[in-house]
Amino acid sequence: MTDTHQVLIVGGGTGGLTVASQLLSRDDAPEVAVLEPADTHYYQPLWTLIGGGVFDKEESARPMGEVMPSGATWIQDAAAEVDPEGGTVTTRGGDTHGYDRLVMAAGIQIDWDGIPGLAASVGQPGTGVVSNYSYDTCETTWDAIQNFPKGGTALFTEPTTGVKCGGAPQKIMYLSDDAFRRQNVRAGSRIAFMKAKGSLFSSPPYEETLYDVVERKDIDLNLMTELTALEPSKKQATFQHLESGEEETIDYDLIHVVPPMSAPDFIADSPLSDEEGWVDVDSGTLQHTRYDTVFALGDNSNLPTSFALGDNSNLPTSKTGAAIRKQAPVLVDHLMATINDAASANGTYSGYTSCPLVTGYGKLVLAEFDYDKEPEESFPFDQTEERYSMYALKAYGLPRMYWNGMLKGRM
Repeated sequence: MTDTHQVLIVGGGTGGLTVASQLLSRDDAPEVAVLEPADTHYYQPLWTLIGGGVFDKEESARPMGEVMPSGATWIQDAAAEVDPEGGTVTTRGGDTHGYDRLVMAAGIQIDWDGIPGLAASVGQPGTGVVSNYSYDTCETTWDAIQNFPKGGTALFTEPTTGVKCGGAPQKIMYLSDDAFRRQNVRAGSRIAFMKAKGSLFSSPPYEETLYDVVERKDIDLNLMTELTALEPSKKQATFQHLESGEEETIDYDLIHVVPPMSAPDFIADSPLSDEEGWVDVDSGTLQHTRYDTVFALGDNSNLPTSFALGDNSNLPTSKTGAAIRKQAPVLVDHLMATINDAASANGTYSGYTSCPLVTGYGKLVLAEFDYDKEPEESFPFDQTEERYSMYALKAYGLPRMYWNGMLKGRM
């Protein structure tokens, strides 16, 4: 064992850095180490607008060394194995780190190989296959939008699995519709949303607005329909209709693919996981259900919700950076209570998440809701309406709040 840390955080994404900053800002701050291999930290919510041509992708990136909280020890390596019985984490580099308290914030695994034909074609010229779910490919979405032919077919997909930001698969579709109209290629063209889940959006008050948007934009909505394979050389995509089991192959000019996603393998293979592979935590305290010294938040946790798949399947909660803002202080409070031997801790996570639903250039519905899918809103007006003010908040306000506030533990 190379060292032991009072608090070891696995992951230097939004969740890991926010928790580290909040811990280190306390008067009784513990010693904190962050295990993170990447050189660069990304503000991923901006990738939708990058794909829509609003920003250059460099706007979403900062060197990891610049955003790592002051006072934290940065271990630039990746976790490979967790042993909660022994209180250790082993890295890919072969080092073993001990901990008194462990925070799992390792994010979600994007399974690019989960759809045959996707990994080799995404973002490649001439394939028509794009995705905003990677820094390296998000700008190619805008290239494909700009070169979309009059009378073409544009497909937008969403898998059965949980994904980063449940609204992102359709945001780029609405921006594409606007762009096609500006380019005078929308008339006679087809835009289709191929969504493997059973509803357009998980919170009904906002879903009603989105159905109006789909109707207004003349989008062909196909629920319970999942992408299963691509033939980029032919520009063909194969889908399975989940209720009937039937398959359909569709010719496309542009296809924006949201790849299937899962818990990171090292978590799924560890004692920390639930039956689906996610870190098994209490939905209110974010403390592990079996290991009192382990906590988790963000994408790698199993915080519960129903995604309306048509079979009432239970999947982890909406995976948005905004959810971290409410999860982090609860986790920090309960973690510090265990360090200080406090009888109890204040704060319970309500399941709050926020999804800024871009419905076009200059239009956005700010969805905010809890575990029960009931609105938990921040502003004194009807947030189910499309507003420019909320679009401006997403495009210009939230990135500044993220870099200058959230990652510094100030909100």
